[in-house]
Amino acid sequence: MLRRALEMLHNFRLLPVFVIISMVIGIAISKWYGISDFQLTPPIDAIKAIFHGSYEFSLPNTIALGIVAGLFMMIYPAMANIRFEDLGKAVRSPKQLLIVMFFNYAIAPFFMLLLAKVFLSGEPDLYTGLVLYGIAPCIAMVIVFTYLAAGNGPLAIILVAVNSIIQMILIPVYAKLLLGEIVFDVWVVGESVVLYLGIPLVAGILTRFLGVRRFGEEWFHKLKFYLDTLSIAGLLFTLVVMFALKGDLILKRPVLIIQMAIPMTIFFWVMFVVVYLTGWKTGLNYEDAVAVGFNSTGRDFEIAIAIAITAFSPAVALATVIGPLIEVPVMLVLVWVAKKTEHKLFGPSGNRKEELI
Repeated sequence: MLRRALEMLHNFRLLPVFVIISMVIGIAISKWYGISDFQLTPPIDAIKAIFHGSYEFSLPNTIALGIVAGLFMMIYPAMANIRFEDLGKAVRSPKQLLIVMFFNYAIAPFFMLLLAKVFLSGEPDLYTGLVLYGIAPCIAMVIVFTYLAAGNGPLAIILVAVNSIIQMILIPVYAKLLLGEIVFDVWVVGESVVLYLGIPLVAGILTRFLGVRRFGEEWFHKLKFYLDTLSIAGLLFTLVVMFALKGDLILKRPVLIIQMAIPMTIFFWVMFVVVYLTGWKTGLNYEDAVAVGFNSTGRDFEIAIAIAITAFSPAVALATVIGPLIEVPVMLVLVWVAKKTEHKLFGPSGNRKEELI
């Protein structure tokens, strides 16, 4: 009975229903408790408070930890499914790496800047929040979207790792270039990499290595069902938490959501479709095209929120918080688009036998 219920989460046709339910639950929680009235606690600050023994139980602190827990639930299963030999192959992927680097650092920030100028030039706080959102490529959730679309997980991890290193150098440069003088702690980028990427990666590697070593591959194959279930449950839980953060604003100020949703939706659709088709045109197989597509599209909302909270007004921070409320549902639609177009573009097998070069 339990397994049958869990199998419903694996039904991609039902996922939109579960997503909508999660969003509604989050908005209801936000409305009931008036969470927008609380000052938002950055997740990293909540984690630090626990280690320093200064953590105080409160609604914003608890929700901050909910983001960390949800993202771990999403990313850890994807990490556990990675084999060491696949990571080695993914490292030797210069074409894929060049495509991602070009679109992430030569196109994406300036495309988001253009959209901000077109749609939000009369709203300085929303304008700043949108530009800030476009500066850094995602270091966490793109792995999950690649995973859900049956893309190349090891390649996604390598691309995320490279982006993580480059971000620590380029985020201050792009922030100054696009937004002027901004004072913020650049180490927040490194802390986010450890929290959202490093910990799930280590946990996943240990799970696979120790589990296979002690119980064998067949045991791990059975475990995979529950890992996949955990990832989808983590996605839905994260949606609940995100919409609980500012969901009541959707009811109070729906125009605000629409103002951000239009340019962001255009950004995600255009970036993914262009990069995905670029991968197809340059001879990548489906798995790699999906990996480079999502790695060039997803934005690092954790970093955007952290910088906005420390360097800007609450209104700018609000704009960055709205970002993932739009990004996650749109990216799930793009997962569906990728899976629907696999056979049409890449053939019956998606050219999956093609080796990484």
